[in-house]
Amino acid sequence: MKWNALRPLVVAGLFVVALPAASARPDPAALDMCGMAPSFFEDFADFRVASRDLRGVNWTAHTPWNGDFGDARFADPGPGGPFSVSGGTLHITARKGRDGRWQSGLIAAADGTGRGHGVRYGYFEARMRMPAGPGTWPAFWLGAQRPASDKRPSLELDVIEYYGKFTDGYHVSYHLWTGNKATESHTGSIITVPRESLVREFHDYGLKITPRTIGYYFDRRLVWQTATPKEHVYDMYPIVNLALGSGYPIDQTPDPSVLDVKYVHVFRLDTAAHCG
Repeated sequence: MKWNALRPLVVAGLFVVALPAASARPDPAALDMCGMAPSFFEDFADFRVASRDLRGVNWTAHTPWNGDFGDARFADPGPGGPFSVSGGTLHITARKGRDGRWQSGLIAAADGTGRGHGVRYGYFEARMRMPAGPGTWPAFWLGAQRPASDKRPSLELDVIEYYGKFTDGYHVSYHLWTGNKATESHTGSIITVPRESLVREFHDYGLKITPRTIGYYFDRRLVWQTATPKEHVYDMYPIVNLALGSGYPIDQTPDPSVLDVKYVHVFRLDTAAHCG
């Protein structure tokens, strides 16, 4: 996805927010967690990842449909691999090998059999700090939890795609994949942020799915929203990766480059909950 492919979304007061008076109405941009119950919490105290089989672990190191991407190979876990944990933070590292080729890492909470840690309706959130430097392409996104052989229409929801060449914004995206370009739908926006802020600090990137809407959140404030399509019938599971490239050169990408992840949390929505 090219940087200029989407028009920026402007949300007044998104990053400088005055505290409301006690009598003020609730802020419609603030995240409402009514009806949400914890479903899958990864805080990296016991990080378990395998190559492709989810049995006995929480994550796999490749996409369940075997569709890895980008200009760095997604490597398996193990000695010399892309994953490490320190101080309660997962570090996904992209680095060059002795052969001069890049390797990096991806974690997916599902495998090709349809096993996974997903929910159909709920709230997904990751707290992350982006890597610095051009050519980096980290992301937090959701895939449809189903066997890899199931080719029915499904969603891909990109909570954040960050292109290291541009430090003053990130992409949110919605993709309805049908296998037919005439019926597919692809849309999204660019969320503007202070320059270098996503590299200097951790931030919360969230997405809330209800039967009516799909809302994208930055630090638990709504930044973009679209309608939930009738084709949304699957649970959705989280994916975090540090890819490189996406059409941009990687000759000046820092070696190593590191994506830091504090947690990945999934909440399930109780559609029968009474929320006032």
